[in-house]
Amino acid sequence: MVKSMALAPQNQTQTQTQAVAIRIPMQSLVTLCSLYLPPNDRVSRTDLNNLISQLPSPFIILGDLNGHSPFWGSTDANTRGLQIEQLLADHNLCLLNSDEKTHFHLPTRTFHSVDLAICSPFLLPFFNLTVDNDLYNSDHFPLIITDNRHNPTNSYRPPKYVLNAANWKKFTSLANINSETIKSSSIEQALSYIVKTIIEAADSSIPKTSGKRRKQNKPWWNADCQQAYKIQRKAWGIFRRYPTTQNFINFKKSRAESRKIQRRSRRAS
Repeated sequence: MVKSMALAPQNQTQTQTQAVAIRIPMQSLVTLCSLYLPPNDRVSRTDLNNLISQLPSPFIILGDLNGHSPFWGSTDANTRGLQIEQLLADHNLCLLNSDEKTHFHLPTRTFHSVDLAICSPFLLPFFNLTVDNDLYNSDHFPLIITDNRHNPTNSYRPPKYVLNAANWKKFTSLANINSETIKSSSIEQALSYIVKTIIEAADSSIPKTSGKRRKQNKPWWNADCQQAYKIQRKAWGIFRRYPTTQNFINFKKSRAESRKIQRRSRRAS
């Protein structure tokens, strides 16, 4: 989403925290802030307050904050979790998370909730958060935030003129404005005549896009990659339901095989 918003200004926040923010035009301008708080770093209350003060409202903060709290699905709270709870209270902020687990700790084979989505109160009625059930070769599950004001099923774009493929000679010939017609018409009639003439000339001499979104496929993703990834996802699903040592080994083997096939396919493409 951010990649498609090339004109959105990016802000390097002036704090001691690892944070970067960008403003994106949705139904309105929304500030998205990516924040990482390392588990063993001491993060001061002042630094977090300073970060909040620099973010244009409304905003959403997303990131691995390494805080545990029953408020977002942990069995107990750590110091960082209590600090985040206080931050929410101090600034009247809202939490989009439920109690879904967002992180898989590989050494202990346990699931945790450490990735949070915090937003301004204004945005709470409009945004939903879901957690993907696939790790995608990471140890964090993707957080998917949906803006209810936007209809994602609408894949239609208004057709646009393809100016590089225009027949300008034909356009010049057809876009012939009769000065006598303009002189004998009112301002509204003259304007309508000029616009109609130019549009008809453009429609006849400049091709248009179809208006349909084109799906961008990875050039290296082939049938072997798809099959290996399918096996990996199946192994992951079995392990999540039945977290035995053997199922964990099977998942790790299938993931390693899938990564190997993807690397080989990338090199060959």
